[in-house]
Amino acid sequence: MAFMTIIIVSWNAKKYLEECLDSIINHSLSNGTEIIVVDNASSDGSPDAVRDAFPGVRLIRNDDNYGFAKANNIGIAASTGEYVFFINSDVVVKAGCFEKMISYMDGHQDIGVLGPRILGTNGAVQRSCMGFPTLWNSLCRALALDLIFPGTKLFGGEMMAYWPHDDIRSVDVINGCFWMVRRKALQAAGPLDERFFIYGEDIDWCKRFHDKGWEVVFYPEAEAVHYGGASSANAPMKFFIEMQRADYQYWKKHHTAPASTTFLFIRILHHAVRFAGGIVSYPFRRKKRPEALYKIKRSLASIKWSLNFLITPQR
Repeated sequence: MAFMTIIIVSWNAKKYLEECLDSIINHSLSNGTEIIVVDNASSDGSPDAVRDAFPGVRLIRNDDNYGFAKANNIGIAASTGEYVFFINSDVVVKAGCFEKMISYMDGHQDIGVLGPRILGTNGAVQRSCMGFPTLWNSLCRALALDLIFPGTKLFGGEMMAYWPHDDIRSVDVINGCFWMVRRKALQAAGPLDERFFIYGEDIDWCKRFHDKGWEVVFYPEAEAVHYGGASSANAPMKFFIEMQRADYQYWKKHHTAPASTTFLFIRILHHAVRFAGGIVSYPFRRKKRPEALYKIKRSLASIKWSLNFLITPQR
């Protein structure tokens, strides 16, 4: 039995995956560590690169893209570690990260999930925690009140923009690019919900850990770097719509039908506001028109998807 298991789900992110594995091998514990890569039928040579360059890594090749939750569950089934780390393929682990997290988890037996501070490639802190979604939080986001009043907890409760990620604290959700999970807590909460193909599974899982009495904690003493979007960059529009689907899926699972429908209307408002803003600002954004046009199309596609779901909710 390993002391710690590291699970990485990968899909067409070869360059990032190689850098991620290098950082893990350089900074993980010398003994008692197992590393598992679960590849979701990549076509960019990722599996062969892992096989050839990282012989100590256990490679699991899926014959199709099973999504993030199911692929991680396959990794969980193959794992033996007392602590299980779930790390995105586009994350680089910094020195001391594992030792600090393990030490803190060892000293706090009530913690089920621990997340490090996440930095961008420019060294800036990335948001890696959030509050549970509520209708109020969703409305504040739709109307951009969380951006207009970023330091106000009343309007920024979901994205937590009021908090600079500079202290240890219990949070509702640790977002899914880097989790450390205690095996006992995992057994209590159960595996990831495979109905979430990608996105939303992190909110759902953290809620289930809370429901079972385990703390979810942000721990800034340990750090990792996150490139972001390594897999989603392969099909950005598709992944954005998947995010909308996952958000609604979470509401349907954990809230009443009227609340879920209200959330969907708020989400339509959210994208309608951004669609209108994009149309108005487009003529004045000469240097960034391709990006602005993509965001306009993205908002329109999201509105269409939401309206279609209201008409045919069984889909």
